[in-house]
Amino acid sequence: MDEFWLHPRLGTATRDGQAPWHYLVALQHAAQTLDADPNWQQWWQVSGLAGCELGIVTEGRLDHLRPSADIRRVDDLLRANFTCELPPAGAGPDELARRATTEIRTMFAVIREAMALPDLPPTPEPSAPPANPDDVPITAKSLPSIPRELEHQGYLTLTQVQDFFG
Repeated sequence: MDEFWLHPRLGTATRDGQAPWHYLVALQHAAQTLDADPNWQQWWQVSGLAGCELGIVTEGRLDHLRPSADIRRVDDLLRANFTCELPPAGAGPDELARRATTEIRTMFAVIREAMALPDLPPTPEPSAPPANPDDVPITAKSLPSIPRELEHQGYLTLTQVQDFFG
């Protein structure tokens, strides 16, 4: 497989306008690692689809109830949007890489089940993201305040996740 099959789209729902840039870079790096892995390329070929647009939305200090996923086929692509838990403040590059790899694999476990695909291949060992990555395109949307009694439900509804990347 010569072409990329995995196309990550990164987003963040913020209240303070600050994107968790280092973690989004780690998520992109984890996705690119899977995209380049021959075992994962072969696994994806079984789907019969040309590619997967993987939308990942980080939500701030609260994570949406799991699994929060919107998975649908659009022509010869799978479009899958997920919410993603942020790592704790102060997490270093190795921790970010480990968490990002775990999150991406968890997303593909949901995709695998939804599409009745074979078991996931082994995940390549997480590596720290590049120190000077290219610009990572990030969709950032501010969220309105929610009443304190609703905070335990998470920030984004499934409809908001579906519509996040337009």
